[in-house]
Amino acid sequence: MHDDSSLTVGRVNRVLAERVRPAVHSARVPLEIAAHHLPGEPIASAEGLALDFQPFTAGSMWGPAWGTTWFRLRGEVSAEWSGKRVEALIDLGFDINMPGFQCEALVYRPDGTPVKSINPRNQWVPVEAVAGHPVELFLEAAANPVLLDYHPFLPTQEGDIRTSSPEPLYRVRHMDLAVFEPEVFDLSLDLEVLIELQAELPETSPRRMRILQALDNALDVLDLQRIVETAGDARAQLAEVLASPADASAHRIAAIGHAHIDSAWLWPVRETIRKVARTTSSMTALIDEQPDFLYGMSSAQQYAWIKQHRPEVFERVRAAVADGRFLPLGGMWVESDTVMPAGESLVRQFSHGQRFFEREFGIRSKGVWLPDSFGYSPALPQLMRRAGFEWFFTQKISWNQRNVFPHHSFLWEGIDGSRVFTHFPPMDTYNSQLSGIEMAKASRQFKENRVATMSIAPVGWGDGGGGTTREMTGKAARLADLEGSAKVEWKHPDAFFDDAKAELTDPAVWVGELYLELHRGTLTSQHATKALHRRAEQALIEAELWAATAAVRLGAEYDFEQFDRLWQLVLLHEFHDILPGTSIAWVHREAVEVLSQVLADAEELSAAARQALAGDGDRTLVFTPTSVGGGRALGATHTPVVEQAKRVETQLTERADGSFALSNDLVVVIISPEGLITSAIDKATGREVIAAGKPANLFQLHQDFPNMWDAWDIDRYYKNRVDDLTAVSSLSASVVDGAAVVKVTREFSQSTIAQTIILPAGSRTVHLRNDIDWNETEKLLKLAFPLDIFARETLAETQFGFQRRVTHVNTSWEAAKFETSMHRFVLAQEDDGFGVALVNDSIYGYDTSREVEGDDVTTTVRLSLLRAPRFPDPDTDHGHHQIEVGLVIGADAEIATAKGIELNAPATLVRGANEVEPLVAVTGRGIVISAVKLADDRSGDVIVRVYESLGRRTTGALSVAFEYSGIREVSLIEDELDGARTSGELALKPFEVRTLRIARA
Repeated sequence: MHDDSSLTVGRVNRVLAERVRPAVHSARVPLEIAAHHLPGEPIASAEGLALDFQPFTAGSMWGPAWGTTWFRLRGEVSAEWSGKRVEALIDLGFDINMPGFQCEALVYRPDGTPVKSINPRNQWVPVEAVAGHPVELFLEAAANPVLLDYHPFLPTQEGDIRTSSPEPLYRVRHMDLAVFEPEVFDLSLDLEVLIELQAELPETSPRRMRILQALDNALDVLDLQRIVETAGDARAQLAEVLASPADASAHRIAAIGHAHIDSAWLWPVRETIRKVARTTSSMTALIDEQPDFLYGMSSAQQYAWIKQHRPEVFERVRAAVADGRFLPLGGMWVESDTVMPAGESLVRQFSHGQRFFEREFGIRSKGVWLPDSFGYSPALPQLMRRAGFEWFFTQKISWNQRNVFPHHSFLWEGIDGSRVFTHFPPMDTYNSQLSGIEMAKASRQFKENRVATMSIAPVGWGDGGGGTTREMTGKAARLADLEGSAKVEWKHPDAFFDDAKAELTDPAVWVGELYLELHRGTLTSQHATKALHRRAEQALIEAELWAATAAVRLGAEYDFEQFDRLWQLVLLHEFHDILPGTSIAWVHREAVEVLSQVLADAEELSAAARQALAGDGDRTLVFTPTSVGGGRALGATHTPVVEQAKRVETQLTERADGSFALSNDLVVVIISPEGLITSAIDKATGREVIAAGKPANLFQLHQDFPNMWDAWDIDRYYKNRVDDLTAVSSLSASVVDGAAVVKVTREFSQSTIAQTIILPAGSRTVHLRNDIDWNETEKLLKLAFPLDIFARETLAETQFGFQRRVTHVNTSWEAAKFETSMHRFVLAQEDDGFGVALVNDSIYGYDTSREVEGDDVTTTVRLSLLRAPRFPDPDTDHGHHQIEVGLVIGADAEIATAKGIELNAPATLVRGANEVEPLVAVTGRGIVISAVKLADDRSGDVIVRVYESLGRRTTGALSVAFEYSGIREVSLIEDELDGARTSGELALKPFEVRTLRIARA
């Protein structure tokens, strides 16, 4: 028999595209169109429905970038359509390849009831088919510009309404009433499922051959001029191959409707609010039509938005949640970045997310759902477990540039040894269309095929929203039990994880961070957003401390509403395209504005509480907001000026070669005439920490033009071109308030760095305060420290501890980590514990290398300060930045932790009368108090969170300086625990986090 397979495939593809799909809607009549173009920001739906509308014709242009046009559509269902399904077909100028990335609309009835959204992959709206019945619909249409186009990553000014073009972007193609033909629609799905399935089967397999023959038979009976009348006959020819059941060993796919709506990215927050309303309207409508369909949505923030801005949509969501069909997932405020937020921020992501879901829907999420964040902190497993979560889901690690992750279902172990059951979908997507290639990929790639049978598929158009379509639910029905394919079932992720854990009784274990071998530049892009975020985090933690102290000591009001509001703003800006710096200019402009106001409001709360505690007086009181193992107290003490004067000031000596020697009782530092650190000696040991002939404090400028994903990526080859910035415009030195100060100015290219080098009295930290006017394009600024340290690994702070990273590149896994993350410090130390730490106030990226020359081993640590990518924000990081770095000479993990905390949480001087005894204090080496606040339930109880910071077991005690009736341990989000410990005695395991509730008497 001759092989005509390719002819059959070509035949089916053409008939499907050019005849069957166009025939899904048969008779059509145009609607009467009127429009109103809004000059500014969006308005409420009630206002939109009441606008004055002007006539508009199909074929006309509409919508400048970020504009809104309200359309009114009117028509009438003809008598011959009575009893048929009638739909409005609306094409606003769509490109079917751009769902979520271009224009879209939410459709309303005249009474303000939302119907559903329309977008490039969902252009229909149901209409009541009563003969002679007038049809009236209103569209709130958003003219969002396409920024990630067919030639992606091109710089554009369209990413901010202040710079975008006023010219209309879209041309309406049609707005019609049409008859929907269900038999033709079903035929289109039959053909699509089978043609995609056969493409993944062995070329000459019997199953493939029989599918191809059935397809030929179907098209033989399909009259291409009478598609509607003959579609049923064609379907009959396909019934047998569609009814053939799947193999007993077929892979099982737990499908969940999904849209992954980025809370901001290539659109501003205000547009995300509308995207959520559009998507959830469509999904609740699909739930009403499809009895088996389940839809899942994460991010409490997105539910809160529609509750506030689109209450009519929220009520439909609430009803679907109550029916168990619309599933709140993830238990977080947003799908946040997890690498850069502080530990307290991740705690609040969980607490605010779960509190919202419980308050609004009476449920809690059992798992954390983060499909698209750019790598995952090794602190997460403990935090998830201590917050009460049972599972973790992502797929982003499938984006690795170099190494293929070895598991799909496994246990993930964090820095403290906690483990959480984790699943990556082998489809490698969170936007599945249930295509044949995706189904085959899931079956073929699943790493646990020997011992497990199932995986998850998030199904729907995502990133910019859209969600699941009726085409996808139709394909799911056909794939439920189909020979040659994996089996699909709509399933709650909780049920999937229960089943997956039950069948995978001895899962593999992955230890440590889930490092994404991509998007390394996100640790550095948009420094202003990152710096303000870090300051806002710390300001809120301090404000809680002083407000709680004032509440307990003075009976002052503790403003729960304000704290919730400010924390939720911070949490929103931890979204994985805001804090990483990968959104449009509009998003980051607003982020700077919002976070600046959060910072001001938090500092106002702190100042009011501190002043109330201090009272009126002329004493200088030092309010200390941090506590490390008892070394610093969470209170206020009086420091007489006479005691400050007793300190021995740092010595500053100009040497014959023009360099300067800075010396105090702990260290000696040499600053060259070029403003570089050529020597740094720890007096106690006599150790030199700067590599011979390799000056530190060296600014280095790299060309930074990755292959793609400009704001996201730093590609390895950037190191091949570097300029050392050694030229000095000015240099001066003096002693100021007992500290040696050297000021250096450097001008290069289009930018300037004004650096102040400070060695205070009694300090082993050289402070490097950098005031940078940055105007570069596609450049990366590094600050290099070649150290005379043989460091086998670096210790980089993460949430509630640190992670170790080797400095060698023995394997491709280590080689891929050429840019890595830290929080407030990174430490390079030798086996005897002696080392050098670099602390910082606002940066997150660094790289490490180790070189050997003769007998000398040099470990070079370079901090990433600024970038200048041109997409999606063409002016990324341009402007003024302040970045402080500290070189800590003779450091170990304990010193590095303390110095990192001190730099980011300095003491505050207040004029007053009263010293303030701390509410609580801890003893025990390495024990850090992370938070002191009043309980979220507003009972007045005090919550104290502590953690072990050094990676070793320790014991200590929590002492309480107010009347209380008991201490008990609670969960990370303040839930009661069975068998909770009820003592202030502390016995902590390495990096253990403990949350204690102190009941006030």
